Amino acid sequence: MQSSPVATTDKILVLGAGELGMAVLRELATQPGARVTVMLRPSALDATSFEKRQLLEALDRLGVAVVTADVLSDSEEALAALFSNFDVLLGCLGFVAGPGMQLKLTRAALRSAVKHYVPWQFGVDYDQIGYGSPQDLFDEQLDVRRLLRGQSRLQWQIIATGMFTSFLFEPAFGVVDLQHNVVRALGSWDTAVTVTTPQDIARLTAAILFEPQLVNRVIFTAGDTLTYRQLADLVEQSLGRRVERVACSVAMLKAELAAAPQDPMRKYRAVFGQGRGVAWPKAQTYNGERQIDTTTVSEWLTEHLR
Repeated sequence: MQSSPVATTDKILVLGAGELGMAVLRELATQPGARVTVMLRPSALDATSFEKRQLLEALDRLGVAVVTADVLSDSEEALAALFSNFDVLLGCLGFVAGPGMQLKLTRAALRSAVKHYVPWQFGVDYDQIGYGSPQDLFDEQLDVRRLLRGQSRLQWQIIATGMFTSFLFEPAFGVVDLQHNVVRALGSWDTAVTVTTPQDIARLTAAILFEPQLVNRVIFTAGDTLTYRQLADLVEQSLGRRVERVACSVAMLKAELAAAPQDPMRKYRAVFGQGRGVAWPKAQTYNGERQIDTTTVSEWLTEHLR
């Protein structure tokens, strides 16, 4: 007998209301019968802050309830007690939460009565990258997977999305530098990268969440997969001018990281330069196999570089 869709019966708690969290909340709020709650820090209820009032008003319009907890200071026991009021837990607190927080949330989920957990794994294929990569935060993501795979009580889904599409164009990341008219290739011009917009991640996550057969596994999505050569070509087409192309070899990226080993962007550049676990064919993803349209880099450029 086929299971009922999650949204008709389950209470869903989304952790965080940042860029991805808000996109996920908007998608879940449209699901018939879904009872959606978001977990915010207690300081988010500060009525004197215009931005925080705007956030609370937006959540109210969506029909999303609010609970408060502090991931940094609250104990695992306290978080587990909160999580036990819900059936589904969806993590949208990224690395900004700090080292150790993804493990803390996972341990709290395992101690709770929650039935289904989608941790913050909206990124690369950590299994392929493995332990000891230039980005030490990735080791914690592997620890999370080990915890989930080593138990049978809690159902889980891991959704691999590649990097946010906009991150390719983040000046601090240093791949597309529009100010200086430069595109840099991490590793080589033939190295590939998979990217997805937060809006597409949210839409696909909402769909994946309600497919009960897709549990206890890694599900891959992709807005686009392209090489850095293709990226440079697209940027030139969008700008209508040539750009300077600079190839950054893996050796160069590792040397830059060695000179500043705590620089998070240099860690990311070194990982992506290695090209392992950071790209997969779009046709073989959840959305590719179901022919669900997602935003390509070309479409993103058309929208944002008008």
